[in-house]
Amino acid sequence: MTYSNDVEALDAFVKKYHALKSEISKVIIGQDVVVQNLLISLFSKGHCLLVGVPGLAKTLLVNTTAHALGLKYSRIQFTPDLMPSDIVGTEILDENRKFRFIKGPVFANIILADEINRTPPKTQSALLEAMQEKKVTVAGNSYNLEEPFFVLATQNPIEQEGTYPLPEAQLDRFMFNINLDYPAFEDEMRIVNETTSDLTKETDIILSSEEIIYFQDLIRRIPVVDNVIRYAVELVSKTRPNTEKATELANKYISWGAGPRASQYLILGAKSHAALNGKYAPDIEDVKKSAHLVLSHRIVKNYRAEAEGISINDIINELMK
Repeated sequence: MTYSNDVEALDAFVKKYHALKSEISKVIIGQDVVVQNLLISLFSKGHCLLVGVPGLAKTLLVNTTAHALGLKYSRIQFTPDLMPSDIVGTEILDENRKFRFIKGPVFANIILADEINRTPPKTQSALLEAMQEKKVTVAGNSYNLEEPFFVLATQNPIEQEGTYPLPEAQLDRFMFNINLDYPAFEDEMRIVNETTSDLTKETDIILSSEEIIYFQDLIRRIPVVDNVIRYAVELVSKTRPNTEKATELANKYISWGAGPRASQYLILGAKSHAALNGKYAPDIEDVKKSAHLVLSHRIVKNYRAEAEGISINDIINELMK
């Protein structure tokens, strides 16, 4: 896989992206924006949090994406009795009376952490450490995780009894917070028609691991002008109450704002969004496209906002004006 320059490589990336979306849409109906945001996160080397009620094909989406990318896929069902060793692996005594490491499900390219808020913090942190460090440590030995490494965690927003919500510091590890909504009526008609028949659809592999890693590095090389970086950093700074750049709105409705990682992810998201749309450098509009996805799980609103029915999305919209 050789390209004469980055412009040629970006043109090839756009073609691969459209082929990939087309392949995923064979199985996943009517979730175009969700698929796009998921792929933006993947090519930005970020992780995603998927929030949606049961039955919206979250598992199918991840499984289909992994298959179209030719990646090793692993699903971990998070339950209250799940232990860290169930995720990262454990050492066993083999027949030669020597300790041998048995790899856990985290040793894959795409991990689906299903209902991550159903397991205690000790187990959650085992996965979150792997996300951050790209390696795991067991019995004093470190094991590197294979690249590309991409975690998609799901949360059910309607059942909170018996759950362990992710703390803000751990939510910050996720690049995007993607909300899945109910499908449109016509899309649901098609879903029901296709899934209740004997029709089976197979997806082809569009990209290899090597190509994904190459395009991830290519995204990093995309240049960004200073005014776009300034816009992203100022937008994030506005969310921090009682600081120099804080707006009246932030002081009134926000108890905790977003950290520097939000600024980084806004720029990476803007680079990927620009590239997927055939642009060779992102502008402010590309930053805005990622704003809700990056900021919604990093801003903590206060009791006044709750009492007045002000949502996080309302706050972000105001800050972008």
